[in-house]
Amino acid sequence: MSRTSPLRRLPGFGRFWAASTMSSFGTPVTTFALQIVTLNTLHASTAQLGLLNAARWAPYLVLGLVAGVLVDRYRRKPVLVATDLGRAALLCVIPALAFADLLTFPALAVVVFAFGVLSLLFDAADQSFLPRLVPAELLTLANARLEQSDAAAQTAGPVLAGGLLKVVGAPVAFLFDAVSYLVSGLLLASIRVTEPAPRHHERRPMLAELREGLAYVYQHRMLAPVALSSHVWFLAHSMLGTVYIAYGLFELRLGEFWLGVTVACASVGAVLGGAFADRAGRRFGAGPVSIAAHVVMPVAWVLVPLAESGAAAVVLLAAAQFITWLTMGAASPNEMSYRQSVTPDRLQGRMNTTIRSLNRGMIVIGAPLGGIIADTAGFRTALWTGIAVLVGAALILIWSPFRHARLQTAPGELAARSDGQSP
Repeated sequence: MSRTSPLRRLPGFGRFWAASTMSSFGTPVTTFALQIVTLNTLHASTAQLGLLNAARWAPYLVLGLVAGVLVDRYRRKPVLVATDLGRAALLCVIPALAFADLLTFPALAVVVFAFGVLSLLFDAADQSFLPRLVPAELLTLANARLEQSDAAAQTAGPVLAGGLLKVVGAPVAFLFDAVSYLVSGLLLASIRVTEPAPRHHERRPMLAELREGLAYVYQHRMLAPVALSSHVWFLAHSMLGTVYIAYGLFELRLGEFWLGVTVACASVGAVLGGAFADRAGRRFGAGPVSIAAHVVMPVAWVLVPLAESGAAAVVLLAAAQFITWLTMGAASPNEMSYRQSVTPDRLQGRMNTTIRSLNRGMIVIGAPLGGIIADTAGFRTALWTGIAVLVGAALILIWSPFRHARLQTAPGELAARSDGQSP
């Protein structure tokens, strides 16, 4: 944080940010190591690798809405600490099984599924905990800092992962991420925050609370279009992301290095976009900033199917990635902060997991759909289809009241303005 940043007056956020950054740099190590262990150590097929990835995200689809209810019933800090420490312990299981020569694909899938359950609970509590550390007028700045750290991790993390895998091997590399979760959990445990005591006497049946969360999101005149646009965006992005790597390698023949350069430009754009997210939101409003990003993104992606080969293709793909994530880096913190600011504390967990779980569902649909279109109609047809879906995500916001959404700009104002009240 800069010396002039108002966030430096919030020591709780500093530790929260440090914990998030630490675990973000460990995540690429686990992602790479899982693939190496699955393919090289267990000699699994590509289809089995796909099943392992599905096991990672399945909890979000199966248990996502339930997790939101549970997080809203308890204090969030203990959930964050327990799930971080739990993930650290789970990651130690993999090298232990490997050294005992007991690591099998089913055993690895069980560990990954359990890891996904803990990650689901952590994510639900994580996004709901931030408004307890940061006042509403600083939420956009805080979310931007978190996303910048994550983008930096996505850039440097794969390099770190590659080095660790080469030096210590895949099974031992899991211990690095385990340590990152351990440190993250200890940092979160040290945060001093006042959280309301659980109100056990006010609990209703889980199904009733689950329905309340769904109704709040999809009957809210501002959150409903944000959620629907987000679902469509994830569908499009998973289609495009699935096709992008194969398109660059097999159609454009760029090679792994230059294709990696274009992907790195996305992280650079996200970091820079996050740097002016707060300023853009205060000047133009969360709604206009988000809509501008959703309009620019499909335009930027048009550069990808227009690419032919050679250096020009690298430039076009790098520009597309940079512009897409530059705008996303500015818009995402504003959109997330608006969601947090208009949602009552008792509904934060359910609001976040409702949107996040269905977003993950779109990945499960979009990724294979993009691959099927590419296999049957060609890479460029698949890319144009994904771009068309991106346009749909933008139109949802353009035609909704969210275009008028603005966040709180000074203490004492309403948490969110321009018709942000709940239904």
